[in-house]
Amino acid sequence: MQNKLVIFDLDGTLLNTIGDLAAGCDHMLRLRNLPTHTFEEYCSFVGNGIMRLVERALPEELRTPEYVAAARRDFVDYYIDHIDLYTQPYEGMVEFVQELHRSGVKLAVASNKFQAGTDKLIKKFFPEVEFVMICGNREGVPLKPDTALVDLIIDAAGVERTKCVMVGDSAVDILTAQRASIHSVGVSWGFRSRTELQEAGAEYIADTVEQLRDIILAI
Repeated sequence: MQNKLVIFDLDGTLLNTIGDLAAGCDHMLRLRNLPTHTFEEYCSFVGNGIMRLVERALPEELRTPEYVAAARRDFVDYYIDHIDLYTQPYEGMVEFVQELHRSGVKLAVASNKFQAGTDKLIKKFFPEVEFVMICGNREGVPLKPDTALVDLIIDAAGVERTKCVMVGDSAVDILTAQRASIHSVGVSWGFRSRTELQEAGAEYIADTVEQLRDIILAI
């Protein structure tokens, strides 16, 4: 098991964060007297980092670089202090990650969420788990589906790519795995549809944590 590495996406995979992401965007939009969005719309906005989330939440005519940057600052100022009001792990995920850790599987997180937010959530919900790396959006490193974050993790873990697997809920995660030449597992309980995962070419799709366990142990 020590020769196996599992890289988890965060939002929509380990944690259901959409409530706090939506609340942060709604706060930012209300500051500007702009219309807010539905739960379903926010699910379609996430996955490509906070900047893209904020940009998608804004009316198209306001999506200038300067306006988006200012809106992002307001979002982050609110979100970092309210990041865990509604966020919860998906059922069974904490226990499963702890099980993998105890069995010797190397673990990591590769998220497009900004680094401070990623760190805060992982430390709160997985305090007893030792991760090889916890990678969020950081300056100078491109977002997924670029493989930069995954490459950093694999180098740190020292595991052959044939024994590495990326677990995520969106086509972004599947494409990242494909580009990095590692296994991909899509989880259908996240923010995107099972159809999106299939069309992206996910090697495996798990509908339950039990299925995810069986897939990872078989790789």
